[in-house]
Formats: sequence, structure tokens, C-alpha cells
Amino acid sequence: MTLAELRAQLDALDLPDDTVVILAKDAEGNGHSPAAEVEHAMYVANNTWSGEHYLTEERRRAETEPDDWSRAPDDAVPAIFLWPTN
Repeated sequence: MTLAELRAQLDALDLPDDTVVILAKDAEGNGHSPAAEVEHAMYVANNTWSGEHYLTEERRRAETEPDDWSRAPDDAVPAIFLWPTN
């Protein structure tokens, strides 16, 4: 799903701005948690259902110890990460 596709689906719901955002633990709905944070980062897919998260280069360099963070591989793409409360 792209950001444009997500926006279109959210817009189609026509919900009030104070609607709570909840994330599913997995595709079967075996647990749920409120969204707590949105992050712009980099993503490399390992397959069609999972992959690896990397900081953007700008955020990596802003860290106190940037070398403690792996650089995103050349094939990483910008992504939006939604982080759950737990």
C-alpha cells in the first residue's frame, strides 16, 4: 500500500478527526494496539509480507552515535512506519 492509497481509503471513511487509530498484531486480528507514533524511515522488503527498517540518512546522522545505526541499503525505499503502543 502506498501513502496515496492509504489517504484515499481513510478519506473514503469520512470519519471525524478524533477517531482512534488501532493497529492489528497480525493479518488474522490476534491482538490490537492503539497507534502511538508515525515515523518516516527506510524499508527493504525481504519478501511480500516482511522486511527491514532503517533510519533515513538524515536521522541516522543526527543520532549521537550515528555509526551505531546501519546505513540503509541502496535498494531501501522511503516508507511510513506506524508504531503501536505495545
